[in-house]
Order: sequence, then C-alpha cells, then structure tokens
Amino acid sequence: MKHFKLFLILLFGVTTISLTSCAWHPSDEEVKQLEETKSAALSAEKTLADKKVERQALESKVRAKKAELEKIKADKASVQQHVEQTKAE
Repeated sequence: MKHFKLFLILLFGVTTISLTSCAWHPSDEEVKQLEETKSAALSAEKTLADKKVERQALESKVRAKKAELEKIKADKASVQQHVEQTKAE
C-alpha cells in the first residue's frame, strides 16, 4: 500500500510537470495569420459602422423627401380645389 501511494504521488508530480512545461507556442506564421485576421476583422467592423452611419443619413433624407412630397401633394390638392371653386363661380 505504501508503494502505491508513492506511485500515485510520483505519477501526479510527473503529470503536473509535463502539463505545465510542454506548453504549445504558436509559430511565427500562425502569429502573422492571427494578426492579419484580427486586422481584417477590425477593418470589417469599421466598414460596418461607416455603412450604418451612411444608412441612417440616407434614411433621414428619405423621410425628409417623403415629408416634402406630402406637403406638395397637399398644396396641389389645395390649388386644384381653388381652381374648381374659381371655375364654379
């Protein structure tokens, strides 16, 4: 039994040392690829943010044009009504 406990302690120690000392390190190519991917992701996020701002500006212009169109339609109806009243007199 004493030998078994010693064996377990040694096995635990060897396992701990092997797990902590044999860490994986990325190669230079992997680091470069990671940096390129990160750069591409940041660029895509910036493009997305720019497009969102552009979309908001365009949607605002569309709302303004729709409001202008409704005003012109109302003015047209008013003028037509005035013309019909003038003809009737």
